[in-house]
Amino acid sequence: MAEKRDYYEVLGLQKGASEDEIKKAYRKLAKENHPDLHPGDRACEERFKEIGEAYEVLSDPEKKERYDQYGHAAFDPNSGFGGGFGDFGDFGDLGDILGNIFGGGFGFGGAARSRTAPQKGESLRVRLAIGFEEAAFGCAKEITIPRIEDCEDCGGTGCKSGTSAESCPDCGGTGQVRVQQRTPFGVMASTADCRRCGGTGKLIKDPCPKCSGKGKVRRQRTISVNIPAGIDDGQTISLRGQGHAGVNGGPKGDLLITVSVKAHPLFERDGSSILFEMPISFVQAALGAEVEVPTLDGKVKYTIPEGTQTGTTFRLRGKGIPYLNGSSRGDQYVTVNIETPKNLTKEQKELLRKFGEATGGGEGVKGKKRHKLL
Repeated sequence: MAEKRDYYEVLGLQKGASEDEIKKAYRKLAKENHPDLHPGDRACEERFKEIGEAYEVLSDPEKKERYDQYGHAAFDPNSGFGGGFGDFGDFGDLGDILGNIFGGGFGFGGAARSRTAPQKGESLRVRLAIGFEEAAFGCAKEITIPRIEDCEDCGGTGCKSGTSAESCPDCGGTGQVRVQQRTPFGVMASTADCRRCGGTGKLIKDPCPKCSGKGKVRRQRTISVNIPAGIDDGQTISLRGQGHAGVNGGPKGDLLITVSVKAHPLFERDGSSILFEMPISFVQAALGAEVEVPTLDGKVKYTIPEGTQTGTTFRLRGKGIPYLNGSSRGDQYVTVNIETPKNLTKEQKELLRKFGEATGGGEGVKGKKRHKLL
């Protein structure tokens, strides 16, 4: 079996290339090697797969970081380098949250906020990579997240089953005590967290063995997400009540899912419009022709009028991206580029010279006529 080529080499890039450079290189190479433009070319089909595999890794920040460090071994299950959360690795301040919860103190609010008041749980932030078509037409996804929840055994109280917490006698269950401090301006009174109960207002004598009296546990949860049709790269979906558990009876936080849309090998998106560059031959441009144009709905037939110039753009109505939360779609814009024929035979060259003479276009470099370039 042939050894895999370096992903940067596949895309013609240097290691450390930026996200924009990776996307541009992928679009260029994928368009040049797309099977739809080279029917029956097996070598081209293999190159297209190799290009897609390289982009799949290098376009994902977490996968790219692992590849830069370990190379192809990062994704070999036998190498010992695998792991992580895949497309869902961006959890923001989740590490701090877990550290606070399991390292002492809950850390859900600032020092100035009463620890006995109901507090909403922290929101979870994740990234979800989806395909171009999935963003256009919508899709259903499942993501697995680590989430802080109320302990099932104690119901979030932190107390062993059959017991309950006692009110702290030092602060009377308020979690706050009055302190006096002598200053140059006299004695100043203020409030501070009660040292005995840590500001919770409660004392737990028999802690729950499952959560060690914290009242919270960490769990892996799989959440179903409906991605709406027309969503764009960088937009965020909010799922209320799917974040971390609240404190003191407070509501759960939210799950914020930021969508990352992968580049398409043929199409480029501009809002609700799709942009597509299509190569056509000189004969098709001059005489006109019926061509098949790729769209998100499959290939459609379109008649190129005779005399079409390179760079001309045509519009396919209703073949663009659906409007977010709407019932209609944008358009697809097709820009044609005329390809100059290469490797002509002697007979073909002679025919072109005769065509040039008939149209006043000269006889080419081997002919007698010469035209000064202005």
